Amino acid sequence: MTCLVLTVLTAAFLSGCATPYPYGAFYTEIKAPVAAGSEGLSYSKVGKAKATSVLGLVATGDASIKAAAEDGKISRIKYVDYDARNILGIFGEYTTTVYGD
Repeated sequence: MTCLVLTVLTAAFLSGCATPYPYGAFYTEIKAPVAAGSEGLSYSKVGKAKATSVLGLVATGDASIKAAAEDGKISRIKYVDYDARNILGIFGEYTTTVYGD
């Protein structure tokens, strides 16, 4: 049993690879930019869209920029942010937030 645990832990620590966003093997909670326009950062509306993942086996939802813009009734997008939270690969929540007018 000890050998199995050590093997799994070793594989987890050695299997890391470069990702476009910071990723924690046990817990991840980040906020990151996606895009910014050239019109400045003032905005009057905010829209959000969310997708979830369970056990890395099932993922549902629409976290697209289009869905977030529709949620906030935004026709001119100023900038877009991305939030991610993942706990041990068991539960993941991914949110796109759109700011605009």
